[in-house]
Amino acid sequence: MSSAQGVQLPRLSSVPPRVDSLGSDAVDLCAAAGLALDPWQAFTLEQMLGRRADKSWSAFEVALVCARQNGKGAVLEARALAGLFLLEETQLLWSAHQFKTCREAFRRLVGLIEQTPALKSRVKNIRTSHGEEGIELKTGQRLQFVARSRTSGRGFTADVVILDECQVLDSEDMSALIPVLSTRPNPQVIYTGTVDDQATHLRGLRERALAGGDASLCYLEWSAPEESDPADPQAWAAANPAMGIRISAEHIGRELAALSGDVDWFRQERLSIWPKRVPDGVFNDDQWAACQDEASVMLDPVCFGIDVSLDRSWAAISVAGRRDDGLTHVELVDYRRGTSWVVERVRELVDRWSPGAVVVDAGGPAGSLLADFEAARVPVVLTSARDVAQACGGFFDAVDGGFIKHLGQSDLSAAALSARRRPLGDAWAWARKSSTDVDISPLVSATLAHWASRSTGAKTEPSVYVI
Repeated sequence: MSSAQGVQLPRLSSVPPRVDSLGSDAVDLCAAAGLALDPWQAFTLEQMLGRRADKSWSAFEVALVCARQNGKGAVLEARALAGLFLLEETQLLWSAHQFKTCREAFRRLVGLIEQTPALKSRVKNIRTSHGEEGIELKTGQRLQFVARSRTSGRGFTADVVILDECQVLDSEDMSALIPVLSTRPNPQVIYTGTVDDQATHLRGLRERALAGGDASLCYLEWSAPEESDPADPQAWAAANPAMGIRISAEHIGRELAALSGDVDWFRQERLSIWPKRVPDGVFNDDQWAACQDEASVMLDPVCFGIDVSLDRSWAAISVAGRRDDGLTHVELVDYRRGTSWVVERVRELVDRWSPGAVVVDAGGPAGSLLADFEAARVPVVLTSARDVAQACGGFFDAVDGGFIKHLGQSDLSAAALSARRRPLGDAWAWARKSSTDVDISPLVSATLAHWASRSTGAKTEPSVYVI
């Protein structure tokens, strides 16, 4: 049996540009506390703590994917120690799917701190009551451990949110946790998890990394190539950086033999090979690809659609207009984090293009911006539930019939290919909560813009006025 060590660099990685990193300082701190990191763990910390020229984190989101028992927890412990004792972050929040996982991490961290006098002397209080586990320093900095739920993090603010066991993480969990970062000057969210066919959010992070162009995401994955032979020790090494360190090749071989020919579990759990996703969305790849035309150009008048993600962390503005061949061009104009930028950006677009309509779904998350639009004197068309159903059905028919043309933009394509339906009266609309964990606001905004552009029944005058 091979005694080779696991590969210390990830097979798949997407790392934002940086000018420096505090990773080596964090590694030294951990060593002083008795936490010796493997080379791959130190590498991960180096990417995680990369900084831009203004000293902010180069990555707002950091995702680490590798098989169980390799030592992902030590990376999180290192990040927590660095946050408290090196970076002087005010508030850290640690969450896992099962609270017993949080509690074990809490106990390991307490052990590291208590065996290190230089760290222990800075501690004011360690709370050990069940459900209230946490560490507070004399400076007021706190690390709190919470079980993941639909209300996790509500009432908190945090500089860092650590999310363990992200193979069990969905959009509703995220909607409860991400807002705790919104008021912090230099926030970061960290995901660790294993490959699972239900790991929708983790898969979404992977797809964003593979698509490229996301300057705020750091994604690191230790996995074997999809075509790997499960019995090949080189595949084991690619997916298990701790092989030969804390997991023996002999044990991995025994795992495979014990499966009695059922290699699907082994490929997923030990080799971190993602199971192929069964196409169950509204659109398939061929349908959407057939509508792509990178040279597409629209004519005046154009219409804009606006949407906001369910957790309000992203907003999208799309445009639609007829082409000279009678087909409809749809395009994602702007897609950014948060919502504070939306009204001003729409006003710029209105001043420039004098659109036929600016459409907002009053019953959706973007409905909360109506007062801001009114204050900014930006007139908008409001949709009813019936309008939304007609818009979604019309968009589907147009894609299915090849009557829409798009530019192949990655965010719009990801939203379209992940979209699912939800019942709406006798019709249907896009399902925000079940459309995997890819934000579909680019698709919703494009749908509204398309509806306004094509529907002869759409309002020609806005529903909101400021006289």
